[in-house]
Amino acid sequence: MIAAILTRGEVARVCLLLAGVLVILSLIALSVGSASIPLSTLGTGLWEQITFSPSTLSPDHYTILFKVRVPRILLAMIVGAALAVAGAGYQALLRNPLADPYVLGVSSGAALGAILSLALAGRLTVATPLAAFLGATLTIALVYFLGQRGAQLSPYTLLLAGVITASFLSALTTFLLNSLSGRDLRGVTFWLMGDLSGPTALPLGWLALGVLAASGVIYAAASPLNLLLGGETEAQTLGVDVRQTKLIVYLAASFATGLAVSVSGAIGYVGLLVPHLVRLLFGSDYRLLVPATALAGAVVVVVADTLARTVVAPTELPVGAVTAVVGAPVFIYLLRSRPATPGSGGDS
Repeated sequence: MIAAILTRGEVARVCLLLAGVLVILSLIALSVGSASIPLSTLGTGLWEQITFSPSTLSPDHYTILFKVRVPRILLAMIVGAALAVAGAGYQALLRNPLADPYVLGVSSGAALGAILSLALAGRLTVATPLAAFLGATLTIALVYFLGQRGAQLSPYTLLLAGVITASFLSALTTFLLNSLSGRDLRGVTFWLMGDLSGPTALPLGWLALGVLAASGVIYAAASPLNLLLGGETEAQTLGVDVRQTKLIVYLAASFATGLAVSVSGAIGYVGLLVPHLVRLLFGSDYRLLVPATALAGAVVVVVADTLARTVVAPTELPVGAVTAVVGAPVFIYLLRSRPATPGSGGDS
């Protein structure tokens, strides 16, 4: 069943709480690293930027803070929000809490598309995110087709199809990587495991706008998604155009995944872990779940990236390795407890 309908005030309070947590953790992330920045220096630098005052920071502190950490933390927020909202969208459509871009192979498809674009078009700015989106879209279409049994969509068959598809696409990616030089191979391999340290194919503003648009499309479908949690037949009876809703949300979730993977590589388990935890804490109403998941996803990736660059500093870990340490046990727990649906039991 769907959780009790929330008021706008309740939605706002939850989102403000998560936004506050995100701000606090982001400030901590700005101050820690291989070179720590005192909180007083951090506060002074941020205030000078906000008020457009001349900077009094040392050149080293200014470079570390505004040329390295601020863009990286903003990128982590955008990627986390994109992956988490995409996972929430897939889980609603498939009525399966195990659905997410990584498990369904969508991240692998987006990564393969991004690598193909790098091999064929080099560093062409528009090619990489478009190829990643195309890879994500084609992958979810293939997984959806393989997961069907007659006119029904089996969550168990879908999950197996996603795992198999992800393995196949990973094999193709490995084949392509063997054609790269040793230096390029190390960089691309690290990127595939989740890397937020490199330059992005798109400016952060355009990237944020794309993710916001995809999240807005999914949020606009919140009411139909709530009804879909009770089953497609019930939703159609209540006036939902199930086919159109599925198509729109699938494309929006794939677009968000493609954007995220094109700039960060395949960071796994964010789309699985975050929507599930938000659903446990605040219920299944997608009018809250979508914005809360976006904020919580941003929190998770900011924390994961901070750990990735500080645990073994000055060496960095792949962000995907950090999220997998937490996400894999949660995935196993979900698989063994209730692998049916986030809303109600049965296949969709």
